[in-house]
Amino acid sequence: MNINNKFIITINRELGSGGRTVGRKLAEKLGVEYFDKAVINALQERYNLSVEQIEQLKGQETGWWEQFKRKMTFSESEYEINQTNIETEDVFRAETQVLKALAKDQSCVIAGRTACYIFREHPNHLSIFIQASMPCRMARVAREQNMSKEETRMTIEKVDKMRENYVQEFTGTSRYDTRNYQLVINMDEISEDAAVDLILAYIRSMATWRE
Repeated sequence: MNINNKFIITINRELGSGGRTVGRKLAEKLGVEYFDKAVINALQERYNLSVEQIEQLKGQETGWWEQFKRKMTFSESEYEINQTNIETEDVFRAETQVLKALAKDQSCVIAGRTACYIFREHPNHLSIFIQASMPCRMARVAREQNMSKEETRMTIEKVDKMRENYVQEFTGTSRYDTRNYQLVINMDEISEDAAVDLILAYIRSMATWRE
């Protein structure tokens, strides 16, 4: 991957791994936009926008996009836990269209269940999976959502199953298949900032190796 050309970094992550924070911080370091499913749904639900309307609004010089991003204050697990969307082929198709529209003319970091699949043939794409052990994930989710140990485990297992079923149904692969990723990071003993530094080091090594 060459960051001097338009690029896409996709991040698939386990609930409670800190992957969403890693993605956001990575985008900030690279000076590019960060998108995830919460952003996509907020665009569609809050503003009832089509893909074409999203592209038009992003191109306006009204500050709309910056104002919208400032309103996005989801925690690491809030959206996944409270998600009530019915996962259908129409949902997958709409998500795909919006992601492609958002990434059409700019470099970006995208966190989502199927982004690595959607952009698998992009010529300048880095695919990352971020995971953590169950105790670490439970500690994070419990801390953010003020849940009991039993509630936390049940929530994580429910989200894991939901995400895996969704990926298998609409991509024909497993989100746990490491062949879908170029880089896999375990967050048990490192911070989000350290994970970002690791990704940046990996990107630099790719550029050096290609030279």
